[in-house]
Amino acid sequence: MEWTRQQKDIINSTGHIKINAVAGSGKTTTIIEYARTRPSNSRILYLAFNKAVKVEAAGKFAAKGLQNVEVETAHSLAFRNIVMRSKYQVRNQDYSTNEIVGILKLKSTGEKHSEYVIANHILKLISYFCNSDKPKVQDLNYLDLIADEAAKTLIAESYEYMVSQARTFLAKMDRGEIEITHDFYLKKFQLQHPQLGFDYILFDEAQDASPAMLDIFLKQNATKVVVGDTHQQIYSWRYAVSSLEKAHFKTYHLSTSFRFGQDIANLAMETLRLKNLLEPHRPMTILGKGGGTKIKSNAVIARTNLGLLIKAIEYVTERKNIRHIYFEGNINSYTYADEGASLYDILSLHNGNHNQIKDPLISAMRDIAALKDYVEQTGDKQLSMMIELVEKYGNAIPGMIKAIKGKHVENKDKSKAEIVFSTVHRCKGMEYDAVLLADDFVTEEKVRRLREDKNALPEHFNRMNEEINLLYVAITRAKTGLYIPEALVPKHFPASPQIYLIAAPKESKNNPAASRSDQKKTVNTKSANPEKQGHSANQSWTVELDNELTIMFADGYSPGDLALHFGRSRSAISMRIKKLGLEDLFY
Repeated sequence: MEWTRQQKDIINSTGHIKINAVAGSGKTTTIIEYARTRPSNSRILYLAFNKAVKVEAAGKFAAKGLQNVEVETAHSLAFRNIVMRSKYQVRNQDYSTNEIVGILKLKSTGEKHSEYVIANHILKLISYFCNSDKPKVQDLNYLDLIADEAAKTLIAESYEYMVSQARTFLAKMDRGEIEITHDFYLKKFQLQHPQLGFDYILFDEAQDASPAMLDIFLKQNATKVVVGDTHQQIYSWRYAVSSLEKAHFKTYHLSTSFRFGQDIANLAMETLRLKNLLEPHRPMTILGKGGGTKIKSNAVIARTNLGLLIKAIEYVTERKNIRHIYFEGNINSYTYADEGASLYDILSLHNGNHNQIKDPLISAMRDIAALKDYVEQTGDKQLSMMIELVEKYGNAIPGMIKAIKGKHVENKDKSKAEIVFSTVHRCKGMEYDAVLLADDFVTEEKVRRLREDKNALPEHFNRMNEEINLLYVAITRAKTGLYIPEALVPKHFPASPQIYLIAAPKESKNNPAASRSDQKKTVNTKSANPEKQGHSANQSWTVELDNELTIMFADGYSPGDLALHFGRSRSAISMRIKKLGLEDLFY
């Protein structure tokens, strides 16, 4: 393999280093070569962010014959050192608000559902502590995390009680009286100040590390390599910190992406420049040296579960030719909240059918208005999105979900899916030939509104920065073609054969499930005019035109629509579709 100058500099480096790597820059390949060139008797630890990355990396290191490299996650290290040396029982999922109420025997203060509101914040405080690097709960100020002033006032009144109850709950886990969480045993491991005994530690995807993970890493007596992308930090809701900024090591860069071409790279850089509307940021350089010529994988990516389900409903109900779809993380994870409430529970509450509600928290609510009050007091975004979905589609939801599940394939058959659906968080680290973005991402208009808001707080700016990161991550999943709502692209951005703009439908913005036939008229408004694009029957088919045809065909455009778009006859379009094998590929 021929290495770039930046890769060579990293491979030949010494001492502690940090690597800021853009999306698709081959950072794992570079790190493997770095490990291969260390002394053969060195003990090396590759620290992965999650299990999926761990499994993939372990296979790559093994393929290079690097038997001196151990591949772990922070949690797998902690599990081995804490859980396997004790009699702790570990839960598969976090505790729910309702369970907190029961275990701590919380009582109402007289306010409506106050025990559930307090329990919800106790749960978040426990998570905040377990992910922090602080030794005691009382060393934290949970109020700093609350942006809503009304909620902050409510919590302040009960703050000492919340801290006391959080400590009681943690003590119950510590004594083994109740099952422990994954966050808890990682925290316990961090508080033991472990020394792992490695010569080199390579910490990948470090921008999403929690303070607890970072504390373990930085305190090791080893040569440390921290790798990540500052602009891919999207887990602040899990109390992640930007380890690249916290680690004061010599900085190296990987700025060449082998995933996509320069047009998508340019759009990614333009997206990151939105941050300058809030505060000055160092410009990011991305060189696009990738991009394919064939479309074999298609994905729809949304910012939220709600946005994704709306898109899935559109595709399944309006595009009958799609037979197989796949949801990253499995479809059930999108119809259930983390605490167990389902869309069906919310629908039953909406319809006044309490006897059909299975989740205790939802069952405790008098009606949907009471649930909205609870959401406002706790900031529960998942429940908020579910309520919105129920109010939008009502009793049509069961049939829609059934239709989606009927076409959903399991993990082992993912390759059969014509379209993959995912939120940004679930597809991080992945790539697809063609990507369509939902319209629930941040826009330049929203960023400007925040900048002009005189009441905006620092936490509002931090959250907006992360929203920009989410859009950047979504854009950089695409290898060959990107379908993107026009509102998400800067007005001055030049037309590109790799980037297809989707104009807002003529229907009300409150109806995201607009008809596909109407949306076809507004897709790709910068390239829909054949004369302006130079499409004509006399023009030879190029790689760019083939890519454009492939993406539009995959997105369900009819031969008549394609003929109009490309300025060719229906028979010419049909012949090209047949020559490219698109019918076999997608149907």
